[in-house]
Amino acid sequence: MTCEETKLVLASHWSESLSSAEEIELEAHLGSCPACRQEADRLEILWRNLGTVRSSDEPDGSLRVRFYETLAAYRDGASAGSGGRMRWNLAGQIAAGIALLLAGLGFGYNWHSSQSASAELTQLRGEVGSMRQLVALSLMQQQSASERLRGVSWAYQVEPPDTEVLKALVAAVNHDPNVNVRLAAVDALRPYASSPATRPMTADAAVQALSHETEPIVQVALIDLLVDLKLKPAEQTLRRVASDASADAGVRERAHWALERIQ
Repeated sequence: MTCEETKLVLASHWSESLSSAEEIELEAHLGSCPACRQEADRLEILWRNLGTVRSSDEPDGSLRVRFYETLAAYRDGASAGSGGRMRWNLAGQIAAGIALLLAGLGFGYNWHSSQSASAELTQLRGEVGSMRQLVALSLMQQQSASERLRGVSWAYQVEPPDTEVLKALVAAVNHDPNVNVRLAAVDALRPYASSPATRPMTADAAVQALSHETEPIVQVALIDLLVDLKLKPAEQTLRRVASDASADAGVRERAHWALERIQ
């Protein structure tokens, strides 16, 4: 089991919904990887404590909507069939959604009561970010294109720079077989283009994807992203697209337009 796979199955482990074989693999990895063991111990404390959170106020409507959207995504994922041995099962996925809801409820807990409560809420906010990352990464690895689209949507809720989510988006842009997923992933790269820490990786991904992308609508989206980045090294790729007789005429025209704006 890799470090990335470990992150995706921790929720199922805590909810006691992994198979015996998966439990053995997980424990073996945690025993040999101090970094993953430390991260697992830290998140498990949050997982166990979330159940003790109480709120004197009702959650707002947007929180309920996010929770039920997540739950619906998980239900869809469970009915899509087995796409890989390390995919979350339904029990673990629902548990992760419940943890996300409880973390959101924690934001309203004694908001004005004390500095200590404020510190706790700050910590919860960070941990909810970790949970959102897990949800996004898990959904983007599913078999169903609709599930992967949900994963891309969840990526918007993860604050950049998050290199793990960025890597998943880059993989989707370059390799996802579904054009809608690739297109959505290109749009989801934009927040990472504005962050100094992730801008170089985002730029490289856009250039690489454009060099082999054949779907016109995705090509145009990538060209527009390169213009926004004002990426000079992209000129060579753009010139190749602009002069490619086999490319869509609208794409060639857009490439010419882009060249005028990044020079």
